Amino acid sequence: MSDIVISGLGLVTPFGQGVEPYWRGLLGGRSALAAARRFTSPPYRGEPVGEVPEQGPGAGGATTRPGPGPEEGPRKSAYARTALREALHAAGLARLPDGAAVLLVGQAPLPPPDDGWHGRRAVDEREFLGPDPEEVLSGVLAGPGRQPAHLSHACASAVFAVGYARELLRSGAAPVAVVVGSSVLNRYEYASMDVVRAVGRTAARPFDVDRAGISLGEGGGAVVLEGAAQARARGAAADLVVAGAACRVAGAKSAASDTGRIAACMRAALDDASVDGLDHVHAHATGTGQGDAAELAAVEAVAADCGARALPVSSHKGAIGHLLHISGVPAIAAAAGTLRGGVVAPTAGLTVPEPTDRVVLPTVPMEVAGARTAAVNSFGFGGNNASLVLLRR
Repeated sequence: MSDIVISGLGLVTPFGQGVEPYWRGLLGGRSALAAARRFTSPPYRGEPVGEVPEQGPGAGGATTRPGPGPEEGPRKSAYARTALREALHAAGLARLPDGAAVLLVGQAPLPPPDDGWHGRRAVDEREFLGPDPEEVLSGVLAGPGRQPAHLSHACASAVFAVGYARELLRSGAAPVAVVVGSSVLNRYEYASMDVVRAVGRTAARPFDVDRAGISLGEGGGAVVLEGAAQARARGAAADLVVAGAACRVAGAKSAASDTGRIAACMRAALDDASVDGLDHVHAHATGTGQGDAAELAAVEAVAADCGARALPVSSHKGAIGHLLHISGVPAIAAAAGTLRGGVVAPTAGLTVPEPTDRVVLPTVPMEVAGARTAAVNSFGFGGNNASLVLLRR
C-alpha cells in the first residue's frame, strides 16, 4: 500500500477555531493562558488556564463564533465536531465514506442516557467523559458507518490513536480513518492534576529553568488519515507521511518521567520510519520540573544517536495549556506547520532555557529550511509512551 498520510487537520483551541489561528499564535510566541472566565471548581484557585474563547476575535484577528448553546449540545461534543468538520474540509471530503474507521479519544466512553441523566450531574459527567459519538458524527457519515472505537491512553491517547489508524489503513481494514476528540476544563480532571501537585500557580513555561507546573487547557482536535495515492487522486494534501510510530505501555515510573523509556520509544519510531536523522522534535513538555528534564535528556540521547548538533525542540503547552487526551493533535499540527513552512515556532513562556548540548530550545521563530523529518512526542501517566515520525515528501 502507498504511504499513509495526514490529509486533513482540524482544531479548536484557546486561540479560537482553526489550525491557522493556532499556528499564527504559536509563531507569534503568544500565550492564551489566563485566569478562568467561566470555569469554576473546588480545587481551582485562579491559576492560568487555556479556555476556548466564547466570542470575539481570536489570535491574529480570526473570528470565533459564540460558544456552543443548548441547540448545539455540550461543549465537549461541539469542540470535537467543529474540529472534525475542519479536518474533513481540509481533506476535501464532504462526508466520511462508508466503512471509515472513527477513533474517539478521551478519558472514557460516555455511558448511554438513562432516567438519571439530567441536571448538574449530566453537565459534569459530559464534560469529563465522552465525547458523544452521535453528536460528533452527526451529518458527516455517508452511510451507516461502523462502530466508533474509543481509545484512552492518558495524555498520549491521540498519538496512540494515530498509530492505530495507520495500522488499520495499512491492513486494508478501512478506506479512511479519523482520530477525533476534545477536552473541556472540568472539576474531575482538574482535581486529579491538582492532587498530584502537577498544576502550576503561574502559566506553564516548558523547558524554562523556572518552570513550576502545567496549565490545563481545553479544545478539540481531529486528524484524517488515508493512503497517499487515494488522497492525491482527490486533490487532497499527500505530502505529510506518518512514516513511523511507536506506542508502548511500559515504564518504571508512574509519571511520564522515565528517560530510558522515552528514548527507547523515540528510537523505535525512528526505526519504524527507516530514517536516521531528525530536523525537529515537537515535545510533550508540559512545564513540570521532572517531566521536562526527563524528556530533554532523552531527546539529547537520540540527537547524539542521529549525529545532530543543533536539533530544535519546542512545545505548544505554554501557549494553549495541556489538552490532556487530545493534546497530540495540536502537537501534530505544530510539527506539520514546521515541515511545511520551514520554521519552528518558539515555546511560549520560555525565557531562560535549560542548558543543552545537542538541542536548541527556541525563544523566537527559528528557520529550518529544507526540514523533512519531525518527531512528535506524547507521554502520559501509567507508562503510556508514544512517538510519531512525520516525513514531508
